[in-house]
Amino acid sequence: MRIASSTIAPVLLVRLLSASLGAQEPPAGYVKAVTGAAVIVRGGAEIPARRGDAVYQNDELRTGADGHLGVTLKDDTRFSLAANTDIALSEFKFSPADGELGLVMKLVRGIAAFITGRIGKLRPDAVKVETPATVVGVRGTFFVIRAEGP
Repeated sequence: MRIASSTIAPVLLVRLLSASLGAQEPPAGYVKAVTGAAVIVRGGAEIPARRGDAVYQNDELRTGADGHLGVTLKDDTRFSLAANTDIALSEFKFSPADGELGLVMKLVRGIAAFITGRIGKLRPDAVKVETPATVVGVRGTFFVIRAEGP
């Protein structure tokens, strides 16, 4: 079977453009509230956090001495970061129809409050918060955690 080059060219062009423009997965959630100094670290670059900004898997969120940040993920997990907090969204999988559920965050330092969303309700063992000292498996719907970091 021979495929016409006119069919292949558009497909290759779309793939090349997507790769060169840094196409990424859909956002895991959005920034809902920001006060003071707060940044999103994506690909090594710091982006000042603003209300409505998208948050992606592998993003790191940092607040300064006067900063606070509130985020809502697509499964309705909500978390709030206090001043001087650094957390990474290591994993976010939310595709219930495909059975893919997972939420892993790494709290490097600071204080964060969480209200679990649908991932926590559908598969509680798929929600984890890692700190420098331990890994917390989430079994409830609301919790606050503090990590002493560098």
